[in-house]
Amino acid sequence: MSFLADWWRKTRSMWPQPLRQHVTRAGLVYSGTLLVVMLAAFLSANNLLFLIMAAMLSALFVSGLVSRLSIAGLELDLSLPDHISARRKTRASLRLRNLKRWIPSFSIHLKGAPESGFQAHLYFPVIPGGAAVEESVELYFPKRGKQRERSFQFFTRFPFGFAERRELVTARHDILIYPCLDPQPGFDALLAAVSGEMEAQQRGRGQDFYRVRPYEALESARHVDWKATAHTGNLQIREFAREKIHQVSIYLDLDTPQQDEEWFESAVDCCAFLAYRLTEAGARVRFRTQELDFTIPDDGDIYAVLRYLALVSIAAGKMPGSPDSPVDFQIVFTANPARMTALGWGGTGSRFVGTDTMPPADTDIRAEA
Repeated sequence: MSFLADWWRKTRSMWPQPLRQHVTRAGLVYSGTLLVVMLAAFLSANNLLFLIMAAMLSALFVSGLVSRLSIAGLELDLSLPDHISARRKTRASLRLRNLKRWIPSFSIHLKGAPESGFQAHLYFPVIPGGAAVEESVELYFPKRGKQRERSFQFFTRFPFGFAERRELVTARHDILIYPCLDPQPGFDALLAAVSGEMEAQQRGRGQDFYRVRPYEALESARHVDWKATAHTGNLQIREFAREKIHQVSIYLDLDTPQQDEEWFESAVDCCAFLAYRLTEAGARVRFRTQELDFTIPDDGDIYAVLRYLALVSIAAGKMPGSPDSPVDFQIVFTANPARMTALGWGGTGSRFVGTDTMPPADTDIRAEA
């Protein structure tokens, strides 16, 4: 048995691609029956058995030909959204076209390779010649980064199920997968701590008077200045200066030891989550690393930062920079908090997140400065 197993492994290794045809259990039974009929026909010289053998061989050959024609000439196109986040289900449009003008394809199954992000199993009973069918599918990518190839496999057992014919299709176009934007353990606690401090600074602060101006349609009556209205005879509105927009500085230290790569990936996810949520809340976010200095919304939108975080990697030996302007809050992700403190990070309202302080779930974060 070991000799046969070694021989089979060596034989399989001779094919650069997976076998395109797999004999099913029904095919094995049919082939065994065919061998029995062939043996009986030759031993007995019975013409009826020869006719049965010929019919069975014809059915086997026709099955292979029809199966090959059915799966040939299929074109797959996958339309993806502009923004894709890791570990989050994404809707996409899948279009399957039969390039054969007159010959339809029957009983087509479609599934994706694990790295393709497509985990479902689709079945198309018939695709007419020259026609196309569309399906809405869900994609799931476990990791951030750039993906260039996605492999899909067509297979069919049509018409008799004696063999399963397979065809591998590879779609080649670049897509960029952002870090996970869903809250991981402890991320919500860190966001709540920063948001709470921002609200605490606003609490109790009166709005600064700016001017009195005429009333405009659909404005709230609670800002009407009745004294000015009585003096002028027309409705007047008290207008106030806009509240200060808070700025949050997020620094991701790329000088991280390789043994802390898992922590670094969590830090990238947390940076993406915080920048995305704080931007949604209207805060001005400055994101910095040894390679990038980007302020939202002055330099662009949040997606520019997410595109950078999709591809960022550890840069051992690159010295981090020091803070160069006052901000309301600092969040520093580093494997070496002592060095960052020596560079000037860690003022009022700052928070360090290190390799041993990545916040666990439902835990309050305390400043380490």
